[in-house]
Amino acid sequence: MYTAESLRSKTVKELSRLAARHGVAGWQSMRKDDLVRALLRAAKAKAKRAAVKRPERATASQRNGKRPAIKSRSRAADRNLVVATGKSEPARRPARRKSSRVIARIQQANADRERQKNLTTVEARAPNNGSNGNAKRQGKAAARLKKDRIVLLVRDAYWLQAIWELGRPSVERAQAAMAEQWHTARPVLRLIEADGGATTSTAERVVRDIEIHGGVNTWYIDVPGTTKCYRVDIGYLSRAGKYYSLVRSNTVATPRPDNGDIASENWSDIVEDCEKIYALSGGYADDSGHSEVQRLFEERLGRPMGSPSGARFGAGADKMLNRHREFQFEVDAEMIVYGTTKPNAHVTLAGAPVKLRPDGSFTARLAMPDRRQVLPVVASSADGVEQRTVVLAIERNTKIMEPMIREAHE
Repeated sequence: MYTAESLRSKTVKELSRLAARHGVAGWQSMRKDDLVRALLRAAKAKAKRAAVKRPERATASQRNGKRPAIKSRSRAADRNLVVATGKSEPARRPARRKSSRVIARIQQANADRERQKNLTTVEARAPNNGSNGNAKRQGKAAARLKKDRIVLLVRDAYWLQAIWELGRPSVERAQAAMAEQWHTARPVLRLIEADGGATTSTAERVVRDIEIHGGVNTWYIDVPGTTKCYRVDIGYLSRAGKYYSLVRSNTVATPRPDNGDIASENWSDIVEDCEKIYALSGGYADDSGHSEVQRLFEERLGRPMGSPSGARFGAGADKMLNRHREFQFEVDAEMIVYGTTKPNAHVTLAGAPVKLRPDGSFTARLAMPDRRQVLPVVASSADGVEQRTVVLAIERNTKIMEPMIREAHE
């Protein structure tokens, strides 16, 4: 039995594993407090089911080893009874019809299942008969959606975020294409690993299918934390294995786990790190596959995104305002050498000893001058019997380009 204190002491990743193990629906999009509440509910429900479910007592005839009397007789036996006695038993009662409450409950369950399967986003659905304000907002959003799209963002080394907008015709085309397999189909996000950002099918590998549900337009996807390229497809997967893709996303590359930058969770917080998330998600790439990333950021942030020189205040603003500004720009570089060995080993870098952590890992931060360096890294065992050497050849070649000043357009 879990307690709230024991669950709050765990990390989000540990809570996600527990939620997946106990079958908690929608755990991928939950935060820590939501995961704690969902796990407590699941534990209470399991304990309640275990207390209610008890074996029934055996009847008296079963305890005596006798079979219970069979009440029903065949129609031939009924006809023999009529011939012998001249009397017939009263007519059997017709089967009781299902109550209207049961029928309504079945209809509601079917409607809920179809609603969970419908991936049409709220913004793209037709306006309902609600208030005029909601109808106008939904109408504008539906008119803005010119085509279906899904955008994949890099939140950090361990999490990706998929955001999609789908129209009702796409879901209807999927239903028609899957035919009878539509009844067992479930909406999924298909996570695909791409080699070096390639988009051909021969260079891609399906990592896993993530089951999602309707009523949402964003989903968080956990990744192993290694530097790889990913993209996602959104579509429907039947029980027989048939997959129908609605739309595919852009390709992104996850950063190193130890870069120290962790993006926040909401769009209001993305504003602070928008340039970093935009770059990690492929916003500055030259290929046309990342145009949806730029369009999504421009719609959510309300400002143009693109090359840093063209997305700011415009060229020649200082000259038009008749003011002179000294523009400073300095760039330097450092390098980090890291590795791991036995905790009791002795390590030197370019002859200088390196301090090891309790787990045997080490990190050294060095200056990177504008020249070539040869750095031997030597590790010796505690008894001095074995020694291993790794030589790093590092070269820095800095070139300062001529400054470029843009003229203001008349």
